[in-house]
Parts: sequence; C-alpha cells; structure tokens
Amino acid sequence: MAQKLALIGFGTVGQGLAEILIEKKDQLKKRYGYEAAVVAISDINLGSVFKSGGLDLRKVLEQVERDGRIDTVPGASTGWDSLETIRESGADVVVELTYTDIKTGQPATDHVRTALENGRHVVTSNKGPVALAGKELARLAQDKGIQFRYEGTVISGTPALNLAMENLAGTDIREVRGILNGTTNFILTEMEAGAGYEETLKKAQQLGYAEAVPDADVEGWDALAKIVIIANMLMGGDLKTSQVDCTGITGITPDDMAEARRENARWKLIARAWRVDGRIQASVSPQKVPQDDFLAGVSGATNAITFDTDLLGPVTIVGPGAGKIETGYSILVDLLAIHRTQ
Repeated sequence: MAQKLALIGFGTVGQGLAEILIEKKDQLKKRYGYEAAVVAISDINLGSVFKSGGLDLRKVLEQVERDGRIDTVPGASTGWDSLETIRESGADVVVELTYTDIKTGQPATDHVRTALENGRHVVTSNKGPVALAGKELARLAQDKGIQFRYEGTVISGTPALNLAMENLAGTDIREVRGILNGTTNFILTEMEAGAGYEETLKKAQQLGYAEAVPDADVEGWDALAKIVIIANMLMGGDLKTSQVDCTGITGITPDDMAEARRENARWKLIARAWRVDGRIQASVSPQKVPQDDFLAGVSGATNAITFDTDLLGPVTIVGPGAGKIETGYSILVDLLAIHRTQ
C-alpha cells in the first residue's frame, strides 16, 4: 500500500522531493517495496491541492513552472489552508517544508504539533520547530506512537543525525564540532584566496548560496539553530537559542586572514556542543582552525561534523549542507525509515 503524503510547503525542497519520487519511483518499489502517493500539497504562495488517489507530480511541477500555482491542476480539489490539509487529507505522513523562522518557529511548529496530535507521522527539514520545541514535539510523537523525523535540519541529506542516533548508538558523544553553514564556509574560503567580504558575499548570492538578506547565514543564526538541535536532540541538552553565544563572520577582515596564514591556520565558523559537569553547553563563533585539524581542509560550500565519542574517538562526516535534491533526499531517507517500521 502506498504511503500517503501531505506536503506543507512546496518550494525548493518540496519540488526536489517531487523530482526524486518521480525519478526513483520504480527503483524504490523494487528495492524497498516503497510507493508514495502525494495526496495533498499546501503552499502559502502557490495554493493548495488535494486528490485522494494521489496527485500526478509531473503535472504539479509543470503547473508550477507554467503558472506559478498548484491549484490549477486538473481534476483536483482546492481551497484548504495548511491546517485543514493536515487534518483532512488522510495522509499517513505530513512533510513540513515551510520557511524557517528561527525566532518563533512559526507557522511550522503549529503544523508539526497539529499533525502529531492528529496521529500523523511528521518529517521535516525545517529547523525552527526542532530547535525551539524539538523535545516537546518528540515526546508528543512518542505518546501518540508515531514518528517525528528531522534528518534534513542539520546538514541536508548528509546523514549526520541518523548517523549519531542509529550508527553511533551505545556511544557517549562527548563533543560535537562542525562547519554547519555552507554559505559562510564558501565566503571564508574565497576570502582566504584574497577576495574581500562584500565581493564574496555578492558572489555567494549570485550562486544561490546566500539569500538577498543573508543575516541568517553570516550572523551565525543558521548554525546556531543546528547546534541547538544537536545539543538537545542528540546529547540530551535543554538549551534555548538565547542561551548560546553566537558570533558570525561579518567582523573577519583581510588582516585576520593574513594572521591565520602566518599561524598555519584557517578561519572557519565553528558550531560546537560539549559536556561540562554533566551539562550541555554550545557556541557558534569564527575560529582559527590549525591546518592539521580535519575541519581546516573542508572548503567551499561543504559542511562537516566531528562527533567525539568514548568508544570510537572522533568520527567525522562530510557532505553537502544544502541544495534542492540534497535536502529533498533527506526527506526521502526519513520516509523510508517510517516505511520500514510499518
């Protein structure tokens, strides 16, 4: 039986997931016995659409490209808002893919909570609900006997969270250090090669790495949300974002770059969570990382996380931290994990 999905948000990630489900349809069925039926989509800008037997994703993508809407798909019902879609669509899994608001977590947190209260599994790549209310939502899912999965919230499809929760199960994670924001890592890499900050930021925006208003990246807020997710959901912390010292990269100068070169080091925006006397602490800040540190060699828009464990020592995973297909893949991984338990 097909897994019925309701997508809340159909921007870059939602469309990436749709493309994957189209391209991999036969392979997913043959290898894993997995079939997906997207029965509803609700997007604040594109409209909403519902079809109980499953939407034709090719037609939906064509409508978006042609009309900038999804509610013009022939043969489908329209008119629900996001909460009605969650409650009324009959989906097995609600996939929450709306924009991230790291200050309030809304409207995504209400979407996730409503889905869980109505007995729907939830998969999300939205950092807001997990950083601000992750433990509460996880408890609600547990009470309801359903799953709340969020692999894509830290470094996209690179399996950092699932690695720690599943493959590092049984170890104590003593510390986590990482490059969790590809935009800032790209900017610092370019600045090390001699480019200025403003010039590099403009290039990052042209390449699609940075938004027109880049504060979430360059001020460190994106990395802050991610390290809070790691600290709370992996390491058992209870941190609020306001409790974490956070400094971005806007103050890094060419003189700072030259100083790092003289010291055989490289500037990186490092997010870190660690244990002190049984308590979890975290920080985000630019640091001069020695060249012999693995993270110093991670350049461009790539992300990396090192888990320092008691049984294995340091374990590092490196991979893309953003992207349409990459983040869409993170959603697929979590959907397959739910499928395997049904």
